[in-house]
This record gives sequence, C-alpha cells and structure tokens, in this order.
Amino acid sequence: MNPGINCTMQMADSLCGFMGAGGLLMSTSGAENEKRFLSAGARTKSEYLVQLAEEETVNGASQGSFQSVIFSTPPGAETEEDEPKRSPPVETAVHPLPWEGSATPELHGTKAGRRIPGGSDMPRQFPKISLSEVDEQVRLLAEKVYASALKEEDTKEALAMFTVPEDCPIGLHQAKEHELLREMAEQQSEESAKRKKSFKLIRSQSMSLQIPVSADWALSVVSPLLSPVSTGPCLPEGFPEYQRVTISGDYCAGITVEDYEQASKSLLKALLIREKYSKLAYHRFPRTTAKFLRSAENEKWTVEDEILPEICPCPREGEDPYNMEDIPENLNYELQMKDGIIYVYDTPEALKQNEPRSLPYPDLETFAIDLSHVLAMIADGPHVSTPPNHHMRLTLRWKTYCHRRLNFVGSKFYLHEMLNEMAELKELKGVPHRDFYNVRKVDTHIHAAACMNQKHLLKFIQTTCKTEADRVVLEKDGQKITLKEVFTKLNMDPYDLTVDSLDVHAGRQTFHRFDKFNSKYNPVGASELREIYLKTDNYINGEYFARIIKEVAYGLEESKYQHAEPRLSIYGRSPDEWENLSQWFILHKVHSPNMQWIIQVPRIYDIFRSRKIVPNFAKMLENVFLPLFEATVNPQKHKEVHVFLKYVTGFDSVDDESKHSDHMFSYKSPKPEAWTAESNPPYSYYLFHMYANIMVLNNLRKERGLNTFQFRPHCGEAGSITHLVSAFLTSDNISHGLNLKKSPVLQYLYYLAQVPIAMSPLSNNSLFLEYSKSPLKEFLHKGLCVSLSTDDPMQFHYTKEALMEEYAIAAQLWKLSTCDVCEIARNSVLQSGLSHQEKMHFLGANYLKDGPEGNDIRRTNVAQIRMAYRYETLCNELSFLVDAVKSGTMDTQAQ
Repeated sequence: MNPGINCTMQMADSLCGFMGAGGLLMSTSGAENEKRFLSAGARTKSEYLVQLAEEETVNGASQGSFQSVIFSTPPGAETEEDEPKRSPPVETAVHPLPWEGSATPELHGTKAGRRIPGGSDMPRQFPKISLSEVDEQVRLLAEKVYASALKEEDTKEALAMFTVPEDCPIGLHQAKEHELLREMAEQQSEESAKRKKSFKLIRSQSMSLQIPVSADWALSVVSPLLSPVSTGPCLPEGFPEYQRVTISGDYCAGITVEDYEQASKSLLKALLIREKYSKLAYHRFPRTTAKFLRSAENEKWTVEDEILPEICPCPREGEDPYNMEDIPENLNYELQMKDGIIYVYDTPEALKQNEPRSLPYPDLETFAIDLSHVLAMIADGPHVSTPPNHHMRLTLRWKTYCHRRLNFVGSKFYLHEMLNEMAELKELKGVPHRDFYNVRKVDTHIHAAACMNQKHLLKFIQTTCKTEADRVVLEKDGQKITLKEVFTKLNMDPYDLTVDSLDVHAGRQTFHRFDKFNSKYNPVGASELREIYLKTDNYINGEYFARIIKEVAYGLEESKYQHAEPRLSIYGRSPDEWENLSQWFILHKVHSPNMQWIIQVPRIYDIFRSRKIVPNFAKMLENVFLPLFEATVNPQKHKEVHVFLKYVTGFDSVDDESKHSDHMFSYKSPKPEAWTAESNPPYSYYLFHMYANIMVLNNLRKERGLNTFQFRPHCGEAGSITHLVSAFLTSDNISHGLNLKKSPVLQYLYYLAQVPIAMSPLSNNSLFLEYSKSPLKEFLHKGLCVSLSTDDPMQFHYTKEALMEEYAIAAQLWKLSTCDVCEIARNSVLQSGLSHQEKMHFLGANYLKDGPEGNDIRRTNVAQIRMAYRYETLCNELSFLVDAVKSGTMDTQAQ
C-alpha cells in the first residue's frame, strides 16, 4: 500500500469492533426474588445471592459492524514518484471547545452542588448521600458482586494456578441472534433513526473534542473529518505531523443507541465519583478528563479547579534537612476518634458540644453507596432462562462496550506503531544529550527492608561481623548478646555464608505461597538476623538498617537519574511507633535527595487482636493516625515527627490480598470501635478508614500550609476484583493492578481516569503470575498510566541497579522501543511523590499540561508524536461519552 495515499479500507470487528451491542441479560424480577429468597432456605440475603449466582450464567451478544478506517499521512511523507493528487481542502468552521463556553446540557444523575470546589473554596464539606436516593437494584447488584467474591474465596484451592483469561467472554450464540434481531428492529424504528441523527449532529459539532487545543493556539483550516477522502484535520501549531488513523462512518454500528447512552452515563458517573474523592483528599485527577466532565455538566473548567498534593521540595544544597527551627506554633485543638475517624475540635467546649471543626469528614453510608454504583457495573450476568431484568441486562452491555473500546485502542496503537515507529525514532535521534540512560526514572514501589540485593546484604553482614564482632547487638530474656555470639548460637561462620545459604531470594517454591515469601525476609531463616539488620526499632536503634539504606541511597545519588520511594512500616501496635521511627530517621540522617518515603500499614489486625495487643480495630487506627494529627496540631510538642513528615509523601496498605475475609463490606458493617472479633476486616473496610483519616489529615495540614499525603495501596495483585473498585474511589495510585485484566469495565475506567499503576512483573513472576502473562505490555499499548518498579530487590533481582534490571528484562522480552521505555520512565516521575519543583526540572516547566504541549522532549526523551497520539486517543474516548449525554438531553428537551 502506498503510504502517501489516503487509503480507505474495511476492517472487521475482530480488529476494531468497538461498538457492539451489549449482551442480553435475564434475571428474576424484584418480587420474584423476594419469593425465592423466602423459599430458598438461605440464612442471609448474601447467601441467597450466592445460590442465585450458582444458577446463573452470562449470556451476551456482540454484533459487529464494518467501519471505514482512514490513514492520514502528514504532508511531505510521500515520495516524488508517488505524489498523490490532493483534493482542495473544504473550509469548515472551527467549533469552540466545550470548556470555553459552549452550551451543553447538564449530565443526568449529577448535581452541581455535589461537585467539590477548588482549593480556594475552603472550608470544604463531604457531600453525603442517603439510601433513599439509591436504586434498590443497584444495591442488590453490588451485594451480588461481594457475595460472588466470598463464594470464590470459599471454593478456590490454596495452591490453584493464577490464570488470567486471554479474552473477555461476551456471550452465547442464542443471545447474539436475539441482539441481532433487536438491533434490526431498532434500525427500522423511526424514533431510533431520529436519535441516531441526533448523535451524528452532536458528533459533527464536537469533533474539536478529539484534538483539544489551548485557546491561545492559532487554528488552521480544517478539512471535514468524516469525509472518506479527507486527509484529516489540519492541526494547530505545536502538534506534530504524523500518520493518524481515523474511523469514519456510523460509529454507533453494532450497538443500540439505548445501550450506548446507558454505558456512557454510567461511566461518566463513575468518573465523577472518583473525581469527588480525589479532590476531597488532595489527590491528583487528570486535566483532560476533568475538562470533559465539566463539558458534560455544561460548565467551564479552569486552572483554579485543579487540586494538587502539597509536597515539600528537596532541601537546597547547604540546607539542613533536619532543621528544627521555624516550626509552626501549637494550635492546641482537641482530637477525638469517632467511628474510626479522627475529629478535630477548636476548643474543649466544642468537644463537649460535639461541634467539630469544619473539615470534610467522610460518611460510611455515602461511601458504600458510591461504591455500589461502580460494583453494579462489574456484576456478572444471569442465566438466559431467568426473566429479564433491566439492570442486569445493562451490566453485561457495559462490559461489552468497554471490552470493545479497549480492543479498539489496543488495535489502534498497533497501527500507530506500524505507521509511525520510524518517525518517533527519528525524532528521538534529533534530541541532544538525552537517551534512556539519562532520563529520570523513579522506583515507585519498593520496600525499604528489601531495597538492597542479596549480594549487598551478604557483604554488609560479613563486613560487620569482621569489624564489629564484639558489639552487643541484641538483648534477649535480659541477656545481652554480641554479634559473634549470635552467629555462634546459629552454628554458622559468617565467612562461609553465600547468597544461597543466606536464602533470601524468592523462586519457584514461593509461587502462590505468600507465607514462604514472608519467611525470605529472615536471612538464613533466623529472625534474630532480621531484627538486627532489617529493623528500625532494636537494641542498636536500627543503626545497621540505616547504614544499608544509606549505601543504597548513595548508589542512587551516584547514578543521578534514578530515584526510589521506599516503604517503612507503621503497624498500629502502639502510639509510640511514630516517635521511634522519626528519631531513627533523624539520628542516623537517612534523608537522601533521591529517596521519597512512604509509610506502609500492614493489614494484620487479626494478629494484634489474637495477642490482645489492641482491644478493637479503632485502637489500631488510632495508633496509626492520632500521632499524625497531634504533630500537625501541636508541632512544637512533636518536633521529630514534624520534621520526618516533611519527607513522607504517602501511605500504603500492604499484605497478602488473597487472604480470605468472611465479612461483606456495606453501610451496615460494624463501626471500628465495635469490631472486637479476632477476624480481619475486609480489604474495602481497611481502605475506607485509611482514606478517611488521610483525607481529614490532608485538609487540616493544607490549612496549616504543611505537606499532604497520597494514598497508594497495594491493589489487584490477587484476591477479589472488588479491591480495585475500592481503590478506584480512594487511592491516588495503586501498585500491581494485575486483576484489571479480568474486568473490562474497571480497566476502561482506570484508563479514562489515568489512574497511575506501579507494576512489578519480576515480583509477580515469583509470586502470582508468570512473566509472559503479565498485562503490563497490554496496558501500556492501550494507554494506561503504568510504570515499572522493583518491589523487593533482595528477593527478585541480581544486579546492583535493580530498576535498570527491571527495564532491561521488559524491553528484551516484549521488544519495547526506546520511546516505550522512556514513556514508562516519564510515567514513573509523574506518579511519584517528587515535588512540583523537582518534576518541573525533570519533565519540563509545562508538565502539568496534557499532550505534546506538556512534554519537553529535551528532558523526557519521549517523542512528541507519541504524546500527541496518547492525548488524541484519550480525548476521542472521552468525547464518545460526552456526546451520548449531550444527545440524550437534546432528545429529552425536544420531547
């Protein structure tokens, strides 16, 4: 095919079938469900839902269509011999952008009063929703998802292989026939014809949405985008010229108008919910998505609407990072935990009258309702023999719609790569003094206790045994023990140790055995060595651990272009943990300009409760968060904690996600003060209460002009798909995210919201998922915001530069291009806890802007062509959703 000619070709649905009809779902009606519930003998409604799920199977349909694909070639790309004949461009009016005052109807199902204002509109309140505003069917669908997850946890084998389906099952043959008849009937309907005409009108008027531009950029003459012979729109100055793939024709082919409308409204509502929770906690939310949401609400997005985390910049050269002068004065507010959340009171009288300070205190009922909406979107479909149910039928069609859109963006990137790979490479070759080795890379997920490789730890142990053999390092049962005596009791000679005898490396024996993996933190299987070398609170005040970390930090500083975000543990056993950790940090001067610190909270309440360390779950939460509020309110009384918190950028929730929980999270879940059982709360329960306290704390610290924290939990590595739903609402970004492969709806939402995901394929290869099955490459091609991280170099890596080892293996196995790996590196800086000033230095002054305008190729080594492609593709996907809302409202107004 001559690349200089605009080629119109028919592509089958297998390549870009992204607009298929949703699957047919059938379920019992509400009244019949109640009768069956009473007669089924189930003790609870969740048990009945499990019984009902056993009788149901998914029955969906997807009737594809052929569409026209136009390859748009930039001027000058043709050869002299094959110069094509061009039609004169047809001048068309350039339509205004939606966030520049265009009149669009308000989004159904949203209220302007519920949208969280910008940071200047303090104080802010948490918008509450009552159960009376929630559709009962949505709530039941959410319960069904949880019930199915509980049943799956009950029946799965402990060592079952973790498999990820290659394709999302769409439906059965009978349902396909039914949907085909349904679509044909709709095509003959006069009302459907009018609605499709409305869609085409809206689509033609909002083409500027697909390639949004800044108001100050001059626009060139635009050719009609829907013309089969069009070369595509002439782009504004600043956008690179490259070969674009444009879909023309009836973009609603293969899906009914009703399904398209419902899927779009539900997806937009889910995005609005995430935006609400992100803004309340000072988490990041992408500008492009926010602009389209404002457009759907007939509002204008402004820069003042953007809320960003407050992160302390790295101290300048010569400044003391541990300086305790100029600490803010005490406020002497009163603090009290209520329902697992810290409340702030201005005076003791306000505490007695129960009048807390005006801060957004989260509401469990509202969170459960918002969670139910997203859960209902991922519910499984019922069996074909059951009577039809509107909500269940829509659920499978949401899956169908999202699955097709994801397939489309993946296939579109394949075409983009085929057409523009050499152009991207040429662009990178023209960048002076910048390549993959000297672009900034951040290890966005690494645990401090395993931040060194096994050889590094072995050499450190041998060195200390040689130079400090007679030093007292341990006290046990009142007896002080020297380092030499420790190894004598272990019956081993440090000189004879090898990496094999150290036995800290994970291998085949740890696959699906998290218990064996945790034991790898004990060198030579001895907990005494872990306490001496890998703990901050021990007899030697964590000196050895600090020295190891400082050696790792020195290596990062020597490399200059690598950063890490190590996790330190706060367990919630005692309120003194924060003071001890802060004193360790300052005493040993652990700060490094190439390290940003994150606090991980292990989900091990059940262990503390069984040992009677804490009386209830609220006490564990209080031990974790109350010292932070006290240091924020009265920093003069907690100077060490105040200084340490300047270098803490976020919180993590860690543990084995595959651990079973018998409790189904809902608004009826017991309050943390009432959770006195020895069983562990479910994952969603942990996440809500951690998010709630972080959100209140961030708003309080923002008032005081202090830095805020991000919530960055481990999520989606194993366990239920509901974990990813909870994280979608509460987290700034997540680690792992493997289970997104199982849910097209959630994967599409994570793409539209550009939720950052730190992936560790080498870690997953030893624990849950073989490297070849890792979805990282698939996520990258589709446009999800993914980065590479090491997780635990001590267990999974061999070389001194573990992060470079991670990049090298991924690049070799998946044949990633230079632009690919540099894009991943740029993502890692964006999703990291680096300060605004540091990101401006590493990525460019305009890094907050989306698209090529926000990319400085001289710093990132990411081609402008790639940035333009990512931006235009995301805008195109969002414009589909906004168009459906506009058209639906226009039809309502016309009626």
